[in-house]
Amino acid sequence: MAYSISEVEELTGVKQHVLRYWENIIPASAPKKDRRGYRVYTQREVDLILRLKHLIEEKKYTIAGARRRLLEEMDVVSDKAELLQAVHELRTDLTDIYLSVRKYRPDGPT
Repeated sequence: MAYSISEVEELTGVKQHVLRYWENIIPASAPKKDRRGYRVYTQREVDLILRLKHLIEEKKYTIAGARRRLLEEMDVVSDKAELLQAVHELRTDLTDIYLSVRKYRPDGPT
């Protein structure tokens, strides 16, 4: 789903000028632009904006502190994604080995 800047303002309660400012501070929250130059936000970007808003308004982070926190959280997610990918690849390799060994066992399929 794609959202315009006015829809993001309505969804998040963050004014458009603040959204544009945050794009400069936190590049991960910056949306792509369509052919006409209009901002087009993804759900991921809306989620980042809501997280940023929470850190600033609820947790009382400064904008710099909230930026650091978001970057740390994104690093953790990235590390976990890499680990999950490695586990998936290992599982696939082990399954292939198991099936190969099973094929050549005397009690295996004929």
